[in-house]
Amino acid sequence: MVYRVVQWSTGNVGRNAIAGIDARPDLELVGVWVSNPAKEGKDAGELAGLGRELGVAATTDEDAVLALRPDCVVYTAMADVRIFEALEDLCRILRSGANVVSSSPVFLQFPDGVVPPEMADPVREAAREGGASIFVNGIDPGFANDVLPLALTGISERVDEVRCLEILNYATYDQSTVLFDIMGFGGDLDETPFLLQPGVLTMAWGSVVRQIAAGLGVELDEVTEVYTRLPAPETFEVSSGTIRKGTAAALRFEVRGMRGGRPVVVLEHVTRLRDDLGPDWPQPAGQGCYRVQVTGQPNYTLDLRLLGEDGDHNTAGLKATAMRLVNAVPAVVAAEPGLLTALDLPLTAGRGLVS
Repeated sequence: MVYRVVQWSTGNVGRNAIAGIDARPDLELVGVWVSNPAKEGKDAGELAGLGRELGVAATTDEDAVLALRPDCVVYTAMADVRIFEALEDLCRILRSGANVVSSSPVFLQFPDGVVPPEMADPVREAAREGGASIFVNGIDPGFANDVLPLALTGISERVDEVRCLEILNYATYDQSTVLFDIMGFGGDLDETPFLLQPGVLTMAWGSVVRQIAAGLGVELDEVTEVYTRLPAPETFEVSSGTIRKGTAAALRFEVRGMRGGRPVVVLEHVTRLRDDLGPDWPQPAGQGCYRVQVTGQPNYTLDLRLLGEDGDHNTAGLKATAMRLVNAVPAVVAAEPGLLTALDLPLTAGRGLVS
């Protein structure tokens, strides 16, 4: 069976999603929605940087792409600074009868106990109305801290703690809104950026902690968060702009699922803009990695190293996010209507991708 797919947005993840849709023999790209009028009418292949046309022109008309009656919409529009607008988008798509795989809003990965019901319930209701399913995922939050850790615990005798880490240098991540406005890099250390406002880390990654706990059958007492930042020792440049001396240049945070006064599930990020920052912090395998540590009997450490064909780990991370969604399309279309999590889906393999 060939599934008809619409790509919703063509940013960093969306461009890779188009390439992924084109790579799968069981998916047909039938439409592309863009928010930027300058992209109106451009071919999807051009927008994805494929060097060839795919015969699908982009449009800013939402009604037009939904009128194509796609089996699934790959939604990769930015939601970090427009959460409620993104939720409205998802509800509209679901009510139209189209299934959705989405990279955002990330708390929908596993919203129960993470956000108020009024933020997730309308999405569930829209899915029921449209008879459609929605799966929100990526690499992190996503595959690196749902499938990987839960699979690893499947060979454990005893689990004391599950810790999922992202250890990456973001210097080549060309997304100034995320780096500067949301994460606070390049900003004064006495100012608190959006990401580090009380409760935001938990809203963004509490879904990771709650889902692992649910997969392990553990009832958490609470979820807490801690962070620390380091200044730039000198002024230097990254892909998104200038990091001035003394401003934020490294960030380490943890979102901790607590039980009995101790952490049992932990999501940790170690984010640097230079490799020499925080030398005593966890170091990556290769250029950058996602790491799972299961403490118990026995102890396990699993490193997922990322590297794109261009030699950049951030390219690989964007492609991993896109392909986690694209490769899940057949399973999501086949699923019962509703809000799906990684606990609901079967193993998603790269079927048809071997060249």
